[in-house]
Amino acid sequence: MSLLITLNDDIKVAMKAKDKETLSVLRMLKAAIQNEQIKAGRDLDGEEELTVLSREMKQRRDSLSEFEKAGRDDLADKVKIEIAIVEKYMPKQLSEEEIRQIVQTAIDQTGATSPNEFGKVMGVVMPKVKGKADGNQVNAIAKELLQEN
Repeated sequence: MSLLITLNDDIKVAMKAKDKETLSVLRMLKAAIQNEQIKAGRDLDGEEELTVLSREMKQRRDSLSEFEKAGRDDLADKVKIEIAIVEKYMPKQLSEEEIRQIVQTAIDQTGATSPNEFGKVMGVVMPKVKGKADGNQVNAIAKELLQEN
């Protein structure tokens, strides 16, 4: 079942429950996916839907960090709720240990020995963790492991 169908069903449930916050987030997700479909001129496959979801999640995480830096707890709390809703549609997130294993395998595969080869390693890692891990966390782990080599 496509994500769009799932979102439509969940929008109906949120409307019946009069859950305005969930409804708002679900409508934003649906709009983002539909906009991508219009750009592509066709229905999106699962991978493309995941890309849209990942982008929406990243926007909310960036907003959260900005609101927290600015001391805007009211807005930060609202974004935390949005993140929790979007997470329901994301694949299960990888643990830090799983990310470390993937990054170490990529370092071994590419033969990277210094932080200068960071791009080579990330090129192998990112397709494997797409949508399953926060890019900033993957980035930090890759830099750390490359420093150790």
